Amino acid sequence: MELFIDQRSSSPIYLQICQQIKAQILNGTLKPDTPLPSIRSLAKDLRISVITTKRAYEELEKDGFLYTVGGKGSFVSAVDQEYVKEECRMQIEAWMNQILTASREAGITEEELSAMWQTLREESDECN
Repeated sequence: MELFIDQRSSSPIYLQICQQIKAQILNGTLKPDTPLPSIRSLAKDLRISVITTKRAYEELEKDGFLYTVGGKGSFVSAVDQEYVKEECRMQIEAWMNQILTASREAGITEEELSAMWQTLREESDECN
């Protein structure tokens, strides 16, 4: 399991861990019942606090992405892909509503929004 912590990001470290592990579960890199590194081991590898790692694992467990077996560690849960996709759709829809509201308030046209979207996609494609 590979994780990258961006110390310059405004996103909290525990959230960066959660997002990356969720992404690896959703894209199939991490399969159900795969053991995750221990909290202490991951904290040491990432050079972060054990408390931060523990919080990330707790959030992932709360969201149903992992489960913990006492004395054995944490493991990837079998995730209902459709449920997760629907959750993502709802979040994206909320963001899009915010974008629409902000663009209307700023007087940005649909064509300008479309051009901005296209530019972002091209930049993203160049990074991948």
